[in-house]
Amino acid sequence: MAIFFSLLQQAKWYIIMATPQESVQGSSTCNFFTKFSSLSSLAKLLLPTPRRLKLDPSNKLFLLYTPGKQVKSAIKIKNTSKFHVAFKFQTTAPKSCFMRPPGAILSPGESLIATVFKFVEPPENNEKPQKPAPKFKIMSLKVKGPMDYIPELFDEQIDKVTVEQILQVVFLDPERPSSALAKLNRQLAEADAAMEARRKPPEDAGPRIMGEGLVIDEWKERRERYLAKQEQQGTLYSEC
Repeated sequence: MAIFFSLLQQAKWYIIMATPQESVQGSSTCNFFTKFSSLSSLAKLLLPTPRRLKLDPSNKLFLLYTPGKQVKSAIKIKNTSKFHVAFKFQTTAPKSCFMRPPGAILSPGESLIATVFKFVEPPENNEKPQKPAPKFKIMSLKVKGPMDYIPELFDEQIDKVTVEQILQVVFLDPERPSSALAKLNRQLAEADAAMEARRKPPEDAGPRIMGEGLVIDEWKERRERYLAKQEQQGTLYSEC
């Protein structure tokens, strides 16, 4: 924090010294606002961008190192702001990685667990992988309210997009117990349960069982009543 204020103070003096001094008395006010505007713009660049999302894990993505197999990880995303927020995943390895869901819109205080899938390429000659681990970027965007998520939201308002975090992939040894491995397994179980809950169809309001096993189809009853009414009206019309 002390380093930041020192840089800000130096930038302030730089702006003041770089601004030419006018000999005209009436231009002092204009110079003041010019300096103030420049300083405000610089401060916006230096000040940290307020975060809208809370991530768990906060800056790493843990994956099991099992060469030749597809593995998965999980990350909890929570909207800590007071407005609706859209988030989106991006990765440096789109051919071997994908996310579910790849993006969504969260209401204030809402959270979900996203699952990341990756195919771990086997190393050549049983050597350690030389390629750098892929990175994942999570971006956020403030939206007006509840709406359907579409990726084009970020393209249309790219100047308002915030990079929440760049996650570095960390491979874990599945044979070596650790707190990170235990947390990963716990989050994966939560993610699987949430995915199963989303897959369940909504409760059907059709046939209901009443009494001793008597099945009443409400839609069938409605149709029979409708046909009976139509038949009655047709009879009346024929009599006229």
